[in-house]
Amino acid sequence: MSANYKKLGEIVELIDERNKDGKVQNLIGVSIDKCFIKSVANTIGTDLTKYQVIRKNDFACSLMQVSRDGKIPIACLKDYDEAIMSPAYYIFRIRNTNEVLPDYLAMWFMRTEFDREASYIAVGGVRGSMPWEDFCDMKLPVPDLKEQEKIVNTYNAITKRIQLKQKINENLEKTAQAIYRKMFVENADEKWENCKLGEIAELSAGGDKPVCFSITETENCKIPIFSNGIENYGLYGFTDKPKITKESVTVSARGTIGFPCLRLEPYFPIIRLVSVTPNETYTDAVYLYYYLKNTNIVSSGTTQQQLTVPEFKETKIVVPNRNTVDEFSVKVRKLFYYQKENEKEISKLQELKQLVISRISEL
Repeated sequence: MSANYKKLGEIVELIDERNKDGKVQNLIGVSIDKCFIKSVANTIGTDLTKYQVIRKNDFACSLMQVSRDGKIPIACLKDYDEAIMSPAYYIFRIRNTNEVLPDYLAMWFMRTEFDREASYIAVGGVRGSMPWEDFCDMKLPVPDLKEQEKIVNTYNAITKRIQLKQKINENLEKTAQAIYRKMFVENADEKWENCKLGEIAELSAGGDKPVCFSITETENCKIPIFSNGIENYGLYGFTDKPKITKESVTVSARGTIGFPCLRLEPYFPIIRLVSVTPNETYTDAVYLYYYLKNTNIVSSGTTQQQLTVPEFKETKIVVPNRNTVDEFSVKVRKLFYYQKENEKEISKLQELKQLVISRISEL
């Protein structure tokens, strides 16, 4: 169904409601990922009456440095009936919700094409900022309400499915942690050996980026490359040959140190990682992962937090008898399998969400 194009200024109106009585205390902001976040600012002694009030289904955005960031931090309030925001934000609402649904407009703001167009417009602004007038001149397709509801309902159904799968994975991880605590904390055996990590595992520092490198998986580059191990579990790219072929654990070694990730498939570790490959005579990667995850790993770094291979080798570790380790590993690997399947489905659902959003451009 074809849609009429309208300017944003025809659809929304700017709101400037101040927190005059100071009753609203919930201070929030908008992230670059287009969602509301609680403010961590210290508001003791701050005059909150000068802050703006935002209400449910209202929108807030920051139009500063749009061309630099390549995105507009913008979102529709859903989680609170009311909150307050810095006067630096623009707060607006839809003039007629019988014409445009808040959820439909929020989806339009999520499109990469929206950010791309906004960045282009903002190039000429002061410090890459976008004037409110230019923002209002941006156009979007406005189909009839039934078509909007259809798109929104499809999008929300996918979102709920993703949230369900994420919740299931969280519960699976809690189950794995509970199994670990029961077997190795509550029922710890004094006969279990205490030794140094370097005695039961091979440790190596991540190296430079490999020569054969690709941001995306290709026919020749299929081996995942991992870096710091924090963001997105360190996924960095792909190469043609693995450096580590055995099951192991990577641990972040710079900045935020001690963040472990279980690696059950061949991979290539690079900067800011230490790979820990267990000697299978003593233990396996699954137990090692949970032990390190439940251990406070510290470093001797001064100006910058860093974990070196020599000092990490000295870390004390409890090594249960192999039968107990194997029993634990069998139980937890089943949970990993379900998590992996859920992650695959989540990835496909995320792609489907983007397809639904892209439909707006075709209206």
